[in-house]
Amino acid sequence: MKKTLIFGHKNPDTDSVTSAIALAYLKNKIGMTAEARILGKMNKETEFALKYFNIKTPELLEDVKVQIKDVPFKKRLMIEDTVSIYEAYINMVDGGYTGLPIVDKEKNFLGYVSLKEIATDFIKGDFDKLNASYNNLLKVLNGKELLHFDDSIIGNIFSVTNDTKSFIKEANIGTESIVIVGKREDVIDYCIDKKIKMIILIAGKTMTRSEIALAKKNKVNVIKTDKTSFEVVKLIGLSNYIKTILRNETPVTFTLDDYLTDFFEISNKLKHTNYPIVDLKGKCHGMLRLVDVNKYERKNVILVDHNDDKQSVAGLNEATILEIVDHHALGNLTTNSPISFRNMIVGSTNTILYQLFKEAKVKIPKSIAGIMLSGILSDTLILKSPTTTEIDKAVVKSLAKTAGVNYQKYGLALLKAGSSLEGLSIEDIVFKDYKEFQVNNMYFGIGQVLTLNFEQILDNKDEFIKFLDKTCTDKGFKMVALFITDIINNGSYVLYSSNAKQIMSLAFDKKDMSEGYYLKDVISRKKQIVPYIMEEFDNMK
Repeated sequence: MKKTLIFGHKNPDTDSVTSAIALAYLKNKIGMTAEARILGKMNKETEFALKYFNIKTPELLEDVKVQIKDVPFKKRLMIEDTVSIYEAYINMVDGGYTGLPIVDKEKNFLGYVSLKEIATDFIKGDFDKLNASYNNLLKVLNGKELLHFDDSIIGNIFSVTNDTKSFIKEANIGTESIVIVGKREDVIDYCIDKKIKMIILIAGKTMTRSEIALAKKNKVNVIKTDKTSFEVVKLIGLSNYIKTILRNETPVTFTLDDYLTDFFEISNKLKHTNYPIVDLKGKCHGMLRLVDVNKYERKNVILVDHNDDKQSVAGLNEATILEIVDHHALGNLTTNSPISFRNMIVGSTNTILYQLFKEAKVKIPKSIAGIMLSGILSDTLILKSPTTTEIDKAVVKSLAKTAGVNYQKYGLALLKAGSSLEGLSIEDIVFKDYKEFQVNNMYFGIGQVLTLNFEQILDNKDEFIKFLDKTCTDKGFKMVALFITDIINNGSYVLYSSNAKQIMSLAFDKKDMSEGYYLKDVISRKKQIVPYIMEEFDNMK
């Protein structure tokens, strides 16, 4: 069954990560193949929760763009360098291909050969040189094996068209010669005596028993064919290994992990129709034709704790969204077909997941209950946030019982683990829990950090303001702010980009608003911060 990826938003917080893990567990239990992923580095609080309940950290998901491996390219479409030119040509014509990748026995990519290069070789190649296998010669000349000593036949080609004396005088044959001859016993005897590489008997001719015995003694390879001298001369060059053709050894190739969008860009410039698929170790996996990209398989995804593409993974528009579970306001996502969208007015995505477990009649194990509890306690600040509902409170009690913890003591330990700013740069702190928002055509960003040591930030507020100004300018935003939330006294200090003083003053109705201002009882970004700022942006229309 195709895998479905489940993930939360960028700059993942505890609710985002744990809800992805919990939902993946539930989906796997009811028959779906699902895997939780994260879109960025986890914070210390989330690390604490996963470690406490012995849950493995999900793998990082960088994007869900369509890759070459999602396209039905021609797998294993390639030819070994030892096949004949003729066989390569037939493969191309029968398959409707204009070219093919060339590989060795271990599938190492050696280059690309096209019909154009085969035609060029047929017209301008070395007609008196042979570099083929015995078996290739049999196939191309429709021959019969008489004597076979060498698998590889390399040498100069001679066709006996004049009298014996002239041939012996002018041909200068030796051990590396291949002679095409009919029923000319004197020539055959001479060639055997010279221990040449091969005799090709034409027009169904054969040798006497004594000639065969002598040829066997001198280890002369012999093939017979019903074809005429003219036909053999015409075809024998096509017995050469395909690797003997002057070919493109460094064509444009793609890997399985390359993006389809990059393929379109490059193919539009080059106008080629075929592209070898080669991995980073140089192994060939087949060939992608331009016509193959009309159909491709999108990645299946489920979103948790967000429903806005700005907060989601790169390439989301190239994936198939199967479901969304969220507790935020509606974002700007659209889908091509109806999906399951579970959105509730609760304090945490994990509260919704608790309902989904109950509906599916799937028992929540201790470890999953523990991380779900962690997500709710984090998002509701141990049920103190104004976003907290009676449903959240009831779910917390149930999950705490299953997880075997006192939710108040555990919740305080959880928040304390995440509140440490030790070793974090200004950039780390601002983007620790950061989200971007849009009102009409205007954008703003809000970062929030929970800490017991807010003085550490306020003492360096000038440096933080400089960073907020730079971020605002770099992104072309109307404002960027950082809320430093005191998890003990339930309030937030605020720092903002220099261009945001008026907006912040109006949003929070504070005429004396200044950098580092303390907003009492303001702790919820979703309910107490973003809506008021959005309202002021909306008034700017």
